[in-house]
Amino acid sequence: MINSYKIFWTRLLNFSGTSTRLNYWVPVIINWLIGGILISIIQGIIGHPINDIYTFTDLNLSVGSQIIAALVWIAMLSLTIRRLHDSDHSGFWIFIQFIPLLGQIWFIILMILPSKKNRWSEI
Repeated sequence: MINSYKIFWTRLLNFSGTSTRLNYWVPVIINWLIGGILISIIQGIIGHPINDIYTFTDLNLSVGSQIIAALVWIAMLSLTIRRLHDSDHSGFWIFIQFIPLLGQIWFIILMILPSKKNRWSEI
């Protein structure tokens, strides 16, 4: 599990290759848990939502959280594209999520599909 999360961060900007189901779902779950816990702690300490800016400290927290969110978003984008490659789909299938309801359901199915021999394999 820790190895999957380490791979997630070491392949931050790798948009080619593949990622297994385990290497996809472990970082997704860990990022949701860490993000929720950190936001709750920070909002509890400052006493208001992170996006509300009243002082320079609030501004620094807001900018810092947005930079971290951007890094995690880029890493998740590359991971998702590698996961699509692992199930022998193009990275452009990520856009299926823009179709309301049906697109999100189909996207989850694509993320659950087993690995297939494909042109992106690193073997």
